Amino acid sequence: MLTLSTPAFASAELAKQKNCLACHASDKKLVGPAYKDVAAKYKADKNAPVTLAKKIREGGVGVWGQIPMPANPQVSEQEAQALSKWVLSM
Repeated sequence: MLTLSTPAFASAELAKQKNCLACHASDKKLVGPAYKDVAAKYKADKNAPVTLAKKIREGGVGVWGQIPMPANPQVSEQEAQALSKWVLSM
């Protein structure tokens, strides 16, 4: 069971459960960018949590190259928000 009292742990577990780690890692590029690189790119963007949550759910292409990130409709809006905040904390 995930708890809100440990958001970093919960988000890491959530990333694992939602299969995010198949394409992303914290510190190195796999298919998609490293989470630390995403955090650095969006560091000054106050809208980043909303932007990234939307990309997690809807997918996208072009920001990090031409390999598309598929949509993830199995990720709820709340889960996407938690994941985006976790990524931005890297």
